[in-house]
Formats: sequence, structure tokens, C-alpha cells
Amino acid sequence: MSQMLRTVSPVDGSVYVERSLATEREVAETVSAAHESQRNWRQVPISDRTALCAKMVDHFVAQRDEIAREISWQMGRPISQASGEVAGFEERARHMIAIAAESLGDIDPGAKPGFHRFVRREPLGVVLTVAPWNFPYLTAVISIVPAILAGIASILRHSAQTPLCAERIAQAFDAADAPRGLFSVLHTSHADTERLIASPGIDFVAFTGSVAAGRSIQRAAVDRFIGIGLELGGKDPAYVRADASLDHAVENLVDGAFFNSGQSCCGIERIYVHEHVYDDFVDSFADQVQQYRLGDPTDTDTNLGPVINAKAADWVRGQVTDAIAAGARGLVDTSRFEHAADEGPYLAPQVLVDVDHSMRVMTEESFGPVVGIAKVRDDDEAVELMNDSDFGLTASVWTRDEKAALALGDRVETGTWFMNRCDYLDPALAWTGVKDSGRGCTLSRVGFEALTRPKSFHLRIDFPNQD
Repeated sequence: MSQMLRTVSPVDGSVYVERSLATEREVAETVSAAHESQRNWRQVPISDRTALCAKMVDHFVAQRDEIAREISWQMGRPISQASGEVAGFEERARHMIAIAAESLGDIDPGAKPGFHRFVRREPLGVVLTVAPWNFPYLTAVISIVPAILAGIASILRHSAQTPLCAERIAQAFDAADAPRGLFSVLHTSHADTERLIASPGIDFVAFTGSVAAGRSIQRAAVDRFIGIGLELGGKDPAYVRADASLDHAVENLVDGAFFNSGQSCCGIERIYVHEHVYDDFVDSFADQVQQYRLGDPTDTDTNLGPVINAKAADWVRGQVTDAIAAGARGLVDTSRFEHAADEGPYLAPQVLVDVDHSMRVMTEESFGPVVGIAKVRDDDEAVELMNDSDFGLTASVWTRDEKAALALGDRVETGTWFMNRCDYLDPALAWTGVKDSGRGCTLSRVGFEALTRPKSFHLRIDFPNQD
């Protein structure tokens, strides 16, 4: 009898999806079909690969409304915001499609008399994408589409919380007439996923998730010489300088901290504000957070939904309780949020001040609707505190001085440095992290490099005449 995957919706605690987990035989057949398909697909011209992916995106986008509803029920994002995931999927996919031909072309090192030399990018065999629930499509697309474009077969193992997301992508590829085995979905347990990674059938793993899970992925592949891309989250900081446009900074940092109930790897989790503007910033920030409407995410008036489950909510509650016990102050009257509860996934937003780095809320990833705000004297103190973290995914500065922003960016340990924006992936730029935020790169032309191996061609075409 097959084991079952059950997705419990944070909306009402009901079982929203049930699926049988793949058997050992089904896993083996999926991997075999992927390898067989890839052997043919690598010979397909890049123009045909881009056409297939473009057609897939067309079919996917046409299902926008259904996809948005499923996102809300599976992971709790408000329906008013869920369709943005479809737009982001399309933006990232179409950008990678647009740059594929140039990015995957042969590398010419320059002319050398008597020789024809170049480096060709050969596709890896089969890529396994292990995707999370918090941004289920945006995290998956950045490895799946580049892999298909590069001539690689792709297998998607999605979170047990969002299995329908994997199936929606598969449906779009089927509608685009993708060859059998080129893109496949597997619903597997954690243990079976690790066994799959350890097997000889997988040539690259693209993983997005927690640090602990990333370590498990790395251990599973320890005896294999394959690439592993790890995007493991963050504790992303923002620094508001004295010359910042406060209205702009407040509006964008509130959204950066609380969008998706704070469940974003690159969401704002700690803010450092120059002492000259600290009071005005904090007052305005707290006032805007009070305006959120927490409730049923399927209600179009809701703009703050539940977190993924009660355990995640309790983690955030524990951080807040510990911080307040250590001297922090909460600025949000949580009693104003009628759907908030002391237990369960419905969690009121909170803004903490009088915080420092002895508190978990300023050092551990929260992944929920809470942010700490600290006062700083100057740029140097801000940089020191921003770098005082095990993570380094993104960081931002809010200022009118581009020269100062560039200088600070050179000092801050992060994968992406923003000025006057946050919580966004530009598909034209490399998406990467440092420290415990992971390793490897997706998006931009650099994102294709991990999915291909260089092969040098060194052809001597002019040689001395021989008798």
C-alpha cells in the first residue's frame, strides 16, 4: 500500500490535497525516462527549446485564476496577492528564454593563427529541483526553465505543502507538447528524496529551503561529484540613512517585512535606522503595520493571511516573547486584529523596538510577520550590525546618495545589495547568497553556468607541409 501525502490547509485546517507518494519503481522509471528524453533533447536546436518554453509559459499564464486560488488554499497567501506569483513566474521565465541563445552560445577566446578554438557549454543530464512552499512557482521556475533551455531534462519534487504547484507546471509542459520525460513531477518523502540524490540518476540538484534541509541535501550527495545549488534563506537587513525619503522607505519596508506574512527568504527581518530620523520612521512604520487586515486569505479584503502552520506561528511567538522579556517593546496592539489567536497559524503582525543582537528575533530567521528596528549612530555602526549575521542573501540601504550606497554595498556581506528597494529578484541579475544563505547562482546569464559543463575544442587547422 502506497504512503500518502496530505496537504493541510492553513486556511481552515482541512486536508486540501492527497496524493500517493511515488514508489521505488516509479522513481526509477521517472529517472530513466528523463535520461532517455535528455539524450535527444540536447540535440534539439536552441530555437526549438525556447519555443517550447515560451509555449509552456503561455499555457501556464492562461490558468492564472485557478493557480491563485490553489496557492491561497495550499499555503495561505491572500487571494488578492496570489496572482502576483503567476506574473513573477512569467517574468523570470521569459527573461531566461530571451537570453538563452546568447548565454548558451560557444565562447570565443579570440583568434589564433592556424587554430580554431572555442569553449562549448554542454548540458548536464538530469536536474532535480527541490522547491519550497513559500513562493512555490517563483523558486521552481528559476531552475526548471533554464535547465530545459540548456538541453537538460528536469524533475521537480515540490514541497508536500504545495504539490498542486508541481502538477500545474507539468500540465503546462504537456499542453506545450513537451517530449515524454523532459519534465516530470515526483511526490516523494524526505528520505526517498535523499536516496534519489544519492543515486547515479541525478546530475545536479537545485534546492531552496532551510539551512538544516540544505545540509541534509549536501550530505545525501557527499559521495557524488555533482553540483548542488543551495538557496537557504536569510535574515535580511535594511539601513535607513538620515537622508532617506522616509515615506518611500516606510511604505516599501513595511511591504518587504510583511508581504506573504513575512514568509520570504529575502524579506526584511531587521531594520537599522539613523538616530536623526529614527523616531519619525518608527512612528510611521508602526502606524502602517496597524492597517493590515488579517484574516481568511480567500477573502479579497484580506491582505495578511495565516502563516503556514501552528508550529511556524509558535516559533515567531517565542521570538517575540523572549525579546519582550529581555527589554524589547512591541508597538503593535495585537488585540486590534480580530482573527489573531494565541495558538494556530493566524498571527498578528508585530514591530519590536529597543532590540539588540542578544535577542533571537534579531539573529535567527523568523519567517513570520515580525520585524525588529534598532537605532544606529552612523554608517559604520549600521554596516557592523548588518554583517553580524550567519546569513547573507540580500540587504538594502535607503538613501538619496548613490555614491554612499555603492560604498556601503562594497562593505556589506550579501548576495544582492539594494538601494531604495527590497524583496525583489531582477531576473537580469545573479541570484545568490553568502554564508548560511547558501551557494551557487540562478537567474541572469550566470545562472546557466551551473547547469552546463565547459568543453574545450582546440582544432589545429594549419600545419607545416610534410613530404
